Amino acid sequence: MNYLAHIYLSGENSGVILGNFIADHVKGRRYLDYRPDVQRGILLHRKIDSFTDSHPEVFKCKELLRPEFGRWSGIVTDVFFDHFLAANWNDYSALSLSEFVGGVNSLFFASFRVLPFEVKQLLPFLVKNRRLESYARIESIREVLGIMSRRTSLPAKADFAIEVLEAEYRVLHTSFTSFFQDIMDEIEANDGIMLRRTGETA
Repeated sequence: MNYLAHIYLSGENSGVILGNFIADHVKGRRYLDYRPDVQRGILLHRKIDSFTDSHPEVFKCKELLRPEFGRWSGIVTDVFFDHFLAANWNDYSALSLSEFVGGVNSLFFASFRVLPFEVKQLLPFLVKNRRLESYARIESIREVLGIMSRRTSLPAKADFAIEVLEAEYRVLHTSFTSFFQDIMDEIEANDGIMLRRTGETA
């Protein structure tokens, strides 16, 4: 659900980026059907999800949402975290958000043939609606959650989610910043991925 964060955390290897993007639709050992760098991205995605689920700052955010979202609170937290990444993009990348998204969109369309069926259906919608960039706006987060509630089992509680986001904005942002620093450090230290931080050249 948090596509922007997963893509950013892939570094600059196109195969890793692609694998991380499609990973939710590649179950079990099906990742072995892909070339090695895409496999690496799929496995990285799974590691990021596991790290996220066990992080104390993520748990704090989920607790704020649990009264209405229950076991789905983690998915809403993911969306919130993509908002904070998009809204504070210049803190994390020397590229503008528009440049970054344009580059990965080109990669995905160039790789369209190997995308899982569900991703082929999703990609035109993401690009047409500039969805990854739109996460920077709170109203877009409301829209995303509304769409998700119509297409999945996510409770239709977008208004409650936005109330929490606005009321606890500083707390949630602080939790995101702490968590994201930890996941960046983890990936760079143990996965051989260099992230393009602010001030680094393209």
